[in-house]
Amino acid sequence: MEKVLDFLLYKEDTPLIFTSVEFWVFFGIFLLFYSATYQIRRVKNFIILIFSLFFYYKSSGWAVLLLLFSINQDYWIARFIGNTQDPFRKKVWITISVTTNLLVLAYFKYAFLFVDWINSAFGTSLTRQNWIVAILPGHDLLKLDPDHILLPVGISFFIFHSLSYTIDVFRGIVKPLTSWIDYAVFVSFFPELVAGPIVRARDFVDQLVAPFVPDRKMFGKGILLILGGLFKKIVISDTISTGIVDRVFDQPELASSVETWMAVYGYGIQIFCDFSGYTDIAIGIALILGYHLKPNFDQPYKSVTITEFWRRWHISLSVWLRDYLYIPLGGNRKGNVRTYINLLITMLLGGLWHGASAKFILWGALHGGALAIHKFWCGIAPRISEKIPSWIGWFVTFHFVLFCWIPFRADSFDLSLVVFQHLWLPAPIELIPSVITQFALVFSLLLLGIVLHVLPDRWKSFVNQQFEKAPVWLLGIVTLVSIILIFQFKTAESQPFIYFQF
Repeated sequence: MEKVLDFLLYKEDTPLIFTSVEFWVFFGIFLLFYSATYQIRRVKNFIILIFSLFFYYKSSGWAVLLLLFSINQDYWIARFIGNTQDPFRKKVWITISVTTNLLVLAYFKYAFLFVDWINSAFGTSLTRQNWIVAILPGHDLLKLDPDHILLPVGISFFIFHSLSYTIDVFRGIVKPLTSWIDYAVFVSFFPELVAGPIVRARDFVDQLVAPFVPDRKMFGKGILLILGGLFKKIVISDTISTGIVDRVFDQPELASSVETWMAVYGYGIQIFCDFSGYTDIAIGIALILGYHLKPNFDQPYKSVTITEFWRRWHISLSVWLRDYLYIPLGGNRKGNVRTYINLLITMLLGGLWHGASAKFILWGALHGGALAIHKFWCGIAPRISEKIPSWIGWFVTFHFVLFCWIPFRADSFDLSLVVFQHLWLPAPIELIPSVITQFALVFSLLLLGIVLHVLPDRWKSFVNQQFEKAPVWLLGIVTLVSIILIFQFKTAESQPFIYFQF
């Protein structure tokens, strides 16, 4: 009974994540209910909702109430927008939705940052306090700290889900759902709830009302994505993180230039394998359940321009920012200068979306500036741009992205500078073999991550076809053996997915 209660109750230090055994126990129990109800749409969606809310409770505790508030508000606002023909009333309702969602996001992610900025700018001494918790009756019983704002896991993702829905209803792109449960499933669908991809209503709501017919190919492809995602996260990302990246970025002043370069390359592979690994698992689980989620990555480190990189990296966020921010700002329709400004604003806000820190704003500004410069260069010298060898474009783009990851990963701006400085320290040639030998496993996984990233699509398609055609018993054996081997790399301390903090 103690173990059952321990599993059911939220613990901040042990969230329910894809790399934990507890999650797969949870998923196995869910499949028992799902397999018995999938033919009855309303019951099936109710089961998904209950398990999704429990999953989020296990991931972020009482913040599940905030998720329910967001679901309930935007469900009814969308209904009000759909039921009125008055353009003014439609604008009032969409304004309420956008304002409320952004205020919630701003409070939980940026309130303390704003207080610090005000105190720094005006010399005031405003106290940082969680006013919501302070006025909440019984917050001592719930063990909520009024001096700390606990950031709900994945708040940016489910807020963007809700916003895209109400905005699309306002624009007439989708019709409002008439079932609260169906809408709640769209927002809280547990595979992609806490770290994306950001699912658009136009791509998902029709699947909620369609009958689910078990598909052998979808099942095989889902298993392959799940195993590949676990391999990326546990074997490659976590091992590189603990083996070199954390050591160098925590104390960069102690690292040689060779170790620093390895850590910078390592973090580039770590964050890709971590985030794309989560996405692969999410898409794979969704496929097993009969839902198609759009890919979120398309070999981004093969890009030859920064513009191409953002068409391949975190695609769901890039498309969201384009459709709901860049284009409404004017896009490229109001002249070159306005286009450059719009790109910079979009990426600055994209950086701020990642967290309440100046380092994320700097990261967004660097990418926004690079996009604007690339746009400017293509405008003034299109023929020269076409003649530049693709490998030069790739080399510049890849290393620009890597250098931008440094302030993104470092705990402070000062540490970022130390990392940059140590990249250019003299490195005796004889030191390189010894460092590679010392970090042999990390170096091997770093190379493996790069190789897997650049594999031709036809190779991946071949492996995918084998999983789609394999008999169930063989899939079971492959899955069991793969899980056993993958979890041999699992560290004693849980390694949360990087994008959980966003």
